[in-house]
Amino acid sequence: MTVPDRHSPKLRQLMEDVNADDDLYGLWVAANVNAMERLGMTDHGPVHVKIVMNLAVRMLRLLMDAGVQPSIVTDYAMEPEDAEVVVALAALLHDVGMSIHRTDHEAFSLFVAQDKLRQMLPRLYDERRRTIVRAEVLHAIIAHRSGGKP
Repeated sequence: MTVPDRHSPKLRQLMEDVNADDDLYGLWVAANVNAMERLGMTDHGPVHVKIVMNLAVRMLRLLMDAGVQPSIVTDYAMEPEDAEVVVALAALLHDVGMSIHRTDHEAFSLFVAQDKLRQMLPRLYDERRRTIVRAEVLHAIIAHRSGGKP
């Protein structure tokens, strides 16, 4: 999986870690089996995740280029590249709960994503910042439910 990293070492490292994570890939495959094979839905596996991640990061960049400040910058005095990490991770992990069940998959995604984030973030952040990033990613995941309000 790739996303243009715009010279962001954090995003580059994250994508290297994601690409090496067979467990995460397995979760995407299982989500896709539940969605497509068992429920007759559209793709919710690796292809879906790649499309969503690239579109989400692209939209964030367009917003930032237009002068919109991400909340991780305004609320936590972190950097715009940290906002890209949050958006990329939220996109990558938003449907991992579908590997368990479609109904309430957003809530299931929180539990699955929590473990993955605890594995991924120590290479990128100190403990305080990784806690903030983890909280923001989880917020984005639960807010993607129908009627969710970020």
